[in-house]
Amino acid sequence: MHREISGRIIIVLFPDIMKKRLLFICLGNICRSPAAEGVMKAIVQSEWKDDEYEIDSAGIGSWHVGDLPDRRMRQCGAKRGYDFNSRARQFKVADFDRFDYIFVMDRENEYDVCSMARSENDKQKVYRLVDYLVTNKGAATIPDPYYGNERDFEYALDLIEDACRGVFDRLQAKNKGNE
Repeated sequence: MHREISGRIIIVLFPDIMKKRLLFICLGNICRSPAAEGVMKAIVQSEWKDDEYEIDSAGIGSWHVGDLPDRRMRQCGAKRGYDFNSRARQFKVADFDRFDYIFVMDRENEYDVCSMARSENDKQKVYRLVDYLVTNKGAATIPDPYYGNERDFEYALDLIEDACRGVFDRLQAKNKGNE
């Protein structure tokens, strides 16, 4: 792989080795996790770091496999300039091998994912997204808006935006040796 910068060709060896691989998990992969995937991708793109990240989402259950995110979450996201268009998929044990960081939306997701872990190393990849909140530190979870109204979707998206910015900033600081 190579890149051209100012007329010079720069060879990039093993670009995928350097990538940070992030997976966002919620119950059905149609509300919170695809929103987190879309928000994180937007943050990474706005910072010109696309080539440094692989970002995906998945659900605990298989009920919505192949579906687009919930219409209400897509509408809330569109109002903020996001395009939540990933297709739902179910979390699998192999995701522990593929991803460096697995962010769950609540304690039940954490329990479900950790119960599938094959080792302590797998469990150490699991983080609660709420722990990365910067401005909404009082929130205990990223609540599931599925059975709620538009306000519930907006609130979940507020928290997701806040936490994804926190994740990005911490990972960038870690890259620079500041953490």
